[in-house]
Amino acid sequence: MTGSGPFEIPDHIPVTSTSQRLVLNRRGSTVWDVETSAGRVAIKLGYPSQTHAWTALAPAREGAILQELGSSAVTYGEWDHGTWNVQPWHEGTDLQELWTSHRTRGGLADPPVRDALACARALAELHDKGLAHGDVQPAHLILDAEPTRATLIDLALARGVQVPEPFDFPYRGCLVHYESPEISRRVLEDGEAVPTREADVYALGATLFMAATGWRHVEYPDDASRPEQRRAIVNGTHRLVNVTGMLGALINDMLRYHADDRPTTHEVCKTLEQAAA
Repeated sequence: MTGSGPFEIPDHIPVTSTSQRLVLNRRGSTVWDVETSAGRVAIKLGYPSQTHAWTALAPAREGAILQELGSSAVTYGEWDHGTWNVQPWHEGTDLQELWTSHRTRGGLADPPVRDALACARALAELHDKGLAHGDVQPAHLILDAEPTRATLIDLALARGVQVPEPFDFPYRGCLVHYESPEISRRVLEDGEAVPTREADVYALGATLFMAATGWRHVEYPDDASRPEQRRAIVNGTHRLVNVTGMLGALINDMLRYHADDRPTTHEVCKTLEQAAA
């Protein structure tokens, strides 16, 4: 165990900062927002967490995926406690924060359809490139206001391109609040699973529901263990989708229990485009 961080940026990472700000330190990841003479970048440092060793490899795995997707500005490598990557900073606000003023618990949420459409388009673009994200959640969707567009970040768990063997690791699920029943079932049975586009659609539905209402899509105690959370997803039904209009109906379709019953990302986009017109 290397400790809980946050960790300073190692000297050998090829970035000369003019200023830096700690953004995040949790679950085996320290993230810095760094200003350089060439622009603003994010620097991610991975290290073993209290529950997972793979978090140390996640930044390099993400860096390799981003390079395969054509991001020439991304670099990655190893440091004393794990791996790192440097990537362009994405301006904007994450979906959970952006919808704070629209969110209501127990009432009828009515968030902007254009934001949901931007998120769906970002996921559809990734799917069109042959990848499944594997970790769709509100914090991983960054939205710009003008024009409304979304960037899907944190691709460390994605599948669909070759990753160098030293930095690869099995997929053992994601933040359980957004897991589909089939992913939760496989993790409970086998300890690992394979991300799919259908599971991403389910996760996007759970993401929109969480951002709009503040509730997890499946009910379980806040202190429930991860196996208990997954069993609730596998055995239970999701909460009533109390989001108004077409968006609520669409979220309900995205949260269908069986993968084949869910719409594709392009079908989700088409429905949202019609509503936004």
